[in-house]
Amino acid sequence: MPTLGLVVAQFNRPITGEMEEVAREAAADAGADVETIVSVPGVYDAPLAADRLARREAIDAVCVIGAVITGDTDHDQVITDAAAQRLSDVSLERDTPVTLGVTGPGMSAAEARERVENAEKAVDGALTLLAELPEP
Repeated sequence: MPTLGLVVAQFNRPITGEMEEVAREAAADAGADVETIVSVPGVYDAPLAADRLARREAIDAVCVIGAVITGDTDHDQVITDAAAQRLSDVSLERDTPVTLGVTGPGMSAAEARERVENAEKAVDGALTLLAELPEP
């Protein structure tokens, strides 16, 4: 049974709370175990938590869940670009799948609510990578 770690951003919690539930259900439906859930303040904070989970022998893959909603500045673009790059780095450095279930940038809160299923895509992607990647 594959074992997942979830990193869940708390910023925009009503939305990310729904995303967390979707991710848990997707894992259970696929026969995967969610070993650990780490809550972080926001998406920008996710790479460190993902790295810590990826270091654990018991964790096969890490799914990062969050919602970045647009504001009056380009802050949402900066946050998502930085987080995506560092999460990709964690995956390569730890040789562990780290999937991005983060919605945004450029979304309204209503659009983010419509995309909570992206959490399921992150779980599905992690499980697909685990099944398809050859052994090192």
